[in-house]
Amino acid sequence: MSDTEVPQTVSRFSGLADVYDKYRPRYPAAAIEAILEGLNPHPTIVDVGAGTGISTRALCDAGARAFAIEPNDDMRAFAIASGVDARRGTATDTGLRSGIADAVASFQAFHWFANARALAEFRRLLRPCGRVALVWNERDRDDPFMNAIRDLEKRSGEASMLAGVNFSDDDLVPLLTGAGFGKIRSLRFDHTQTVDESGLFGRVQSLSFVPRSGPALDALLAKLAAIHSAYADASGNVILRYRTEVIIGDLPA
Repeated sequence: MSDTEVPQTVSRFSGLADVYDKYRPRYPAAAIEAILEGLNPHPTIVDVGAGTGISTRALCDAGARAFAIEPNDDMRAFAIASGVDARRGTATDTGLRSGIADAVASFQAFHWFANARALAEFRRLLRPCGRVALVWNERDRDDPFMNAIRDLEKRSGEASMLAGVNFSDDDLVPLLTGAGFGKIRSLRFDHTQTVDESGLFGRVQSLSFVPRSGPALDALLAKLAAIHSAYADASGNVILRYRTEVIIGDLPA
């Protein structure tokens, strides 16, 4: 992984807060429970790259006290309006005091800053025996509908915006162990999201690399409508199938 954050990531989601929060999938309760398992009953968690606060709200609903760190002004403002304690900061400079957290989490964001500097900042925030949790809602690659959507997104995405989107977790274990985390475990949870045609359009348009307007977007939505028609049930709904991946590592005492 690079030792710097992917350039121009902060502005990628400007203007997308509403559609992002409305159409992005949530996280299964079992994944949240796995992150909190073994921590004190009301742990303090720093959620880095929190976006509109989808994950932060889930952590708070499960009993945690959570701080959201988000550099994008639009996304952070949405999070604050939704009741989240959101702070301006980055993965390498959160602005929070040392030793504040029982856990540092990153949902759907760590690929933008998967480097030693970010993990050093995570360690600084953590108390002894603290935890790191990295979470992604990944498309189910065994599902033909999800594969059709993914292929269309990649063909239609703006090439200059695809940097940093494709991510392999092959380096995660050595990256985490190199930062001092142990007892690393990888968990998977099946997860679904049911949407109609407009919901499918919104889900795809929430991606940072999809065209925002113009003929390219029109062409994408036309092709997406055809895919929706081929897979929709009698009510016009389709099921987006995910495998929520949770990678957890703990610090020693």
